[in-house]
Amino acid sequence: MTSAIIVAAGSSKRMGFNKLLAKLCGEPVLRRTLGVFQKCAAVDEIIVVTTSALRMEVDVWRSSGFDKIVKIITGGAERHLSVLAGLKALNPACDIVAVHDGARPLISVKQITRCIEAARTQSAVACARPMTETLKRCDNEGRITDSIDRANAWIMETPQVFNREMLLRAYDAVMRDGLLVTDEVSAVQHIGEHVFVVENSEPNPKITFPADILLAQRFLD
Repeated sequence: MTSAIIVAAGSSKRMGFNKLLAKLCGEPVLRRTLGVFQKCAAVDEIIVVTTSALRMEVDVWRSSGFDKIVKIITGGAERHLSVLAGLKALNPACDIVAVHDGARPLISVKQITRCIEAARTQSAVACARPMTETLKRCDNEGRITDSIDRANAWIMETPQVFNREMLLRAYDAVMRDGLLVTDEVSAVQHIGEHVFVVENSEPNPKITFPADILLAQRFLD
């Protein structure tokens, strides 16, 4: 059984308004994200971790065709606390967990499926894309100081998919050691496990700034 935890409890401070309800081709960003996971045959259940303000909205969507959404829970102050809340709500039968940012609405059914299939053989994988841009390091005043080698550099995306037992063990260690992790790869690496990339050749941006809505819109037009 595969469960998807959709993390949608951010404050949207950099956006200036709730980015998850921003309209993308006439549909809220979060609803579009959930719709892709709803369509994915490899996903058996969806747990939405969101804010108290959005729980009612998501519940309305659940009653209008999103029958894979089994739980809607309130997240924590930090991302890793929201993921932990989602992990505690998993169905006991679940053996594979996919964690995805609610603000990545362009993920495809095909890529979700590829990540889940890879996790069944490799136990820990992350949707990612290779770095192609030139990278520079700057000092505190914005002066370029040197170049950063982009060989073997990858940009992490979501979903990040894991064997359930491994991810639970990783988050137990994160909490025990008082760490602040920004993704599941970091949590799993903390316990010494290897994580493999699953290359994504399709656009999968995270909606963070108002301009990101316009960019995502162009990909959908």
